[in-house]
This record gives sequence, C-alpha cells and structure tokens, in this order.
Amino acid sequence: MDDPSGTPEASSGRTLVVACGALARELLQIVEANGLGHVDVECLPASYHNTPEVIPNRVAERVRDAANRYDRVFVGYGDCGTGGRLDAMCDELGVERLPGDHCYEFLTGSAEFTDLHAEELGTFFLTDYLVKHFDRLVVRAFWLDTHPEMRDAMFGNYRRLVYLSQSDDPDLVERARDAADRLGLTFEHRHTGLGELETSIVSLGRGIGQDPGRYLDESAVASTGPAPAGTR
Repeated sequence: MDDPSGTPEASSGRTLVVACGALARELLQIVEANGLGHVDVECLPASYHNTPEVIPNRVAERVRDAANRYDRVFVGYGDCGTGGRLDAMCDELGVERLPGDHCYEFLTGSAEFTDLHAEELGTFFLTDYLVKHFDRLVVRAFWLDTHPEMRDAMFGNYRRLVYLSQSDDPDLVERARDAADRLGLTFEHRHTGLGELETSIVSLGRGIGQDPGRYLDESAVASTGPAPAGTR
C-alpha cells in the first residue's frame, strides 16, 4: 500500500535483484519455478556490456531508487569489465553482487569457467540470449554488417566460440554455429542449464547463508547523494 505522499511503502521481507538484461529470462524462470514471490527482478539493458563504464552508475541509480521499497537489494552482475568499480559501488551502498568476473561464470560455475579459459584463452562466449540477439549485440554493435573488415580488428585474438546453452533448442545451436562461422572461429557447445545462477538466487530468496550485515544500508544510500551522470 502507498502512503498518503504517494511514495510506495517498503514491503516487509521483499528482495530486489538488479541484473543484466541478458539474464532476465533465466532470473524470472528461477523466481517462478522456486516460488520466490517476494523476489522482484529489474533489468538494465544488456547492451551496457559494450560500454561497461556506465554499468556502476546505472546499477547505483536502481539501488538508490529501491532504498525505501525493499529490505534487501542484490546485484545480478559479474564485474563485467568495470575494473572493480562495480564492487566499489556495492561496498559503498552496502549491497552484494553475484560472485565472479563474468555472467558466464554464473552458468558454468567458477571451476569450469577457469578450465575453459585454461584450454583456450581466446574464447568468445554466447548464451541463449546472446545467440538470439547476435545481430543486434554483436554484428551491428561492431559494424560487422557494414564494415566486414572490422571482424579481424575486433575478433582477431579469439580462436573459438563456446555456446553455453540454458535451453535444449537445436535451432539455437545451429544459430550459434553460424555465429562462429561468421566470426571465423571454431565452435563448441556446452549445455549449462541455469547452473550456479539458480543456486545463488534460490539461496538469496530463502535467506540461506545470508550475512545480516549486508542488508541494504539506507543511510549509506542516502549519504551518497544524486547519482553521477553516466558516459557513453
């Protein structure tokens, strides 16, 4: 229920996950399948991965906005190329994020992700979401459709493409294989399902292993002032 001022009142025990849009379908699936009705998911555009410098500020804006509406906020990102800035923001505002450097690590698990890199450092990863939006997020984002010569400039250091699938969809496997061909990379498919992403979100939603000192620190949120403008 809203208070007379029109500001939504905090709902007791409610949790917000501020996440990358590339994980939206999987997160909503986890919440529904595990009966986590008190967990809400808000996603930022997956295209931010092409400009990771904007991620900390955009996430911080959502965390600040949630201060009066949720008891706990969780960040559904890896470091994602922010060079530690996302962790610094999480520490400043008193929120946690998923462990790991990349979203892919949530799906494979840390040990397998490390093994994949040890096998071939020059590995380009796709998930279900990235396969479905390959043209928009890769081809057009890096001008490969209008400047084919950009392929070698952008992907010349990669040797293979690994498709980490969450669903069992032969069509997506073929589309991922086509993406590898287009980038001039060898192709490998590994099915991960929802991996450790599900384990982390279910534990969060059920309060398993939570640090009581990591609930949303409203005083820290209030003290930071307005969010700084992001850059492009």
